[in-house]
Amino acid sequence: MPNMTEVGRKLAHILGWKRHLKVGEFSDSTTYWQERYKVGGTSGSGSYGRLAQFKAEVLNDFLKEKNIRAAVEFGCGDGNQLRYILYPTYLGLDVSPDAIERARKISKNDSTKRFEVISEAGEPAWKSFGADLSLSLDVIYHLVEDAIFDSYMRELFLASNRFVIVYSSNLESVPETHVRHRCFTDWVVTNAPDWNLIRTIPNRFPFDPNLPDETSKADFFIFEKRSGAE
Repeated sequence: MPNMTEVGRKLAHILGWKRHLKVGEFSDSTTYWQERYKVGGTSGSGSYGRLAQFKAEVLNDFLKEKNIRAAVEFGCGDGNQLRYILYPTYLGLDVSPDAIERARKISKNDSTKRFEVISEAGEPAWKSFGADLSLSLDVIYHLVEDAIFDSYMRELFLASNRFVIVYSSNLESVPETHVRHRCFTDWVVTNAPDWNLIRTIPNRFPFDPNLPDETSKADFFIFEKRSGAE
């Protein structure tokens, strides 16, 4: 596939660059996102415009309220969302080397931010980071494979000492190429019993099929580790 033109890149930022796959073309979620960023795709409309602003308002208020010092994000994407969020110290992780490179360029003058490619080789970067908050923003409903979803969720909750914030849909649906909505809170109840759901924040712009790039099925779900849990 040829590289996108500059006009195409600008359009991608506006529309979120939705790639239309033929039946049978989708192989797995990791490959999909690696290829998407490689040809100039973005993290999607949720990281731009009014949705990005809404997410930043919620997160900045929480960072201040709970005096968060270090945050790790699983699936940081191209880094555009970071333009609006005031993390004191931040580690961004993603499966795409191209996305990580873009995120590094956006934050090249910010020494408080670090980005690493998620790899099966070696010690995970989050283990030595010491985060008191881990985040998953617009990621869970893109994990169509059960095994990948389970592995992702386990690391997400292991990586934080205090809080986990998920911004996602929380309903069941049949997979559609690179999207599969899940009632992920059921997973948390069964597999992360040391964590309590302490707050939900509905989306300011709930999904409207007439405005698919300006609205979202995702809401905020905030979990806190139970006192005394290791």
